[in-house]
Amino acid sequence: MRATLVNRVRSTIDPANDHPYLNGAWTPMLEEWDAEDLTVEGSLPRDLDGVYLRNSENQVHQPLGKYHPFDGDGLLHAIRFRDGKASYRNRFVRTEGFVAEQAAGRALWSGLAEMPPRSERAGWGAQGALKDSSSTDVVVHAGRALSSFYQCGALYQLDPQTLQQFGPAEWDGAFPAEGVSAHAKVDVTTGELLFFNYSKHAPYMYCGVVSAAGKLTHYQPVLLPGPRLPHDMAYTRHFMILNDFPLFWDASLFGKGLHVARIHDLPSRFALVPRPGVNGTAGSDTIRWFEADPTYVLHFVNAWEEGDEVVLNGYRQRNPMPPPLAHAPRPYAMLMAYTDLHSLKPQLWRWRFNLRTGATREEPLDEGISEFGSFNHQHSMQPNRYVYSALGEPGMFLFNGLCKHDLRNKTRQDVSFGAGVYGSEAPFAPRNNSQSEDDGYLVTFITDMNRDCSECWVYAAQDLGAGPLAKVRLPARIPSGTHACWAAATELDSSTH
Repeated sequence: MRATLVNRVRSTIDPANDHPYLNGAWTPMLEEWDAEDLTVEGSLPRDLDGVYLRNSENQVHQPLGKYHPFDGDGLLHAIRFRDGKASYRNRFVRTEGFVAEQAAGRALWSGLAEMPPRSERAGWGAQGALKDSSSTDVVVHAGRALSSFYQCGALYQLDPQTLQQFGPAEWDGAFPAEGVSAHAKVDVTTGELLFFNYSKHAPYMYCGVVSAAGKLTHYQPVLLPGPRLPHDMAYTRHFMILNDFPLFWDASLFGKGLHVARIHDLPSRFALVPRPGVNGTAGSDTIRWFEADPTYVLHFVNAWEEGDEVVLNGYRQRNPMPPPLAHAPRPYAMLMAYTDLHSLKPQLWRWRFNLRTGATREEPLDEGISEFGSFNHQHSMQPNRYVYSALGEPGMFLFNGLCKHDLRNKTRQDVSFGAGVYGSEAPFAPRNNSQSEDDGYLVTFITDMNRDCSECWVYAAQDLGAGPLAKVRLPARIPSGTHACWAAATELDSSTH
């Protein structure tokens, strides 16, 4: 391995802190690295050609008040695979907030758990007082990696291979004032970016489309009864699928500067928004709403059209408002419950929306606890047989293994990373010239607390139980992180910019 320490950022975090999400596998990383010819245990497949990108919530400064892991600064990690070799880069996303706090030498914004907020400057996003840390999600569109924030903000642009930064997307001056939420989707068949946002101001939600050339081509309101907390979306060939779940802020507390979410006595609702250019001109009066049982969903997997029905797969929470986590340190017990998969109890679920009758049918696809799913995106917008999920470490927001769901045979295969080893969201990377839906690889960064190191593990998706084909050593231990994506070599061209 040839590794170069490029930069070390200024930090003011108290090393004596006892916060569970500022220590252990969540200990922040402060270095930026370039590394070539990474050391490989095993053998990297030569038909794995592309880049694996993962975002991280990586706190840099001592928090103003209570810290929530979703507050951390965006830190992107990129590993490029080509010809059986790998190279690595990591960079902090130079958001407006990150740059301001580096200049000040301290935190200027408080976070999600601090109510009322103690932010010293105006903030961003739906809540209004938070720093847009751009630390939630990352996708690759029109040759650029786009990092994003779960409460809406800018889309920060980077080269997906070098992580060179190009600042926030502007879309020729048409970027929405409301920002864009994390979990925008790239339609691999059209090259379009589909997105949504939400706010505390009517109409409370918008959705839009950006062309493969990076131009905003559509932006429309999706009228809601009041402020909501959507987190993800899905799409089919003819529809964008948005949601209105009964877990949202208690609006009566806004005047006190409090943003407290609770379950309301309402059903779940799903909006089917016609995609522009399909079935005539899209508009708010063409949106179809469907009701379902009350729940909350963080993430969806795939959706498609099947006769008169639109089918949607995602992770339905059985307990969206868990009690404080038993045996957790008292100051952190509630926070730890709401970031613990074993408290929220998400399970793979299916909804069917009948366009002819307006009825909804729903059913479980699996009884086990899992989340943060991936699938072969070459099978998007059509029935897919396989889903790959992350498995949670009880009591902590950490992933301790992977699960392969076979939806046709109704079976699952679980694999553990091993005690003290934690992974990341593991996207599916199709093998060059793949011959079947699961003919490819799962790629994940891992943090090994036993060996105090990090690696990138590559599994054959057809045989997870065989263990990693390759373990690629990184130049430093990286903190735990969540959302990630795979971009094939053909998606990395930035000639549209």
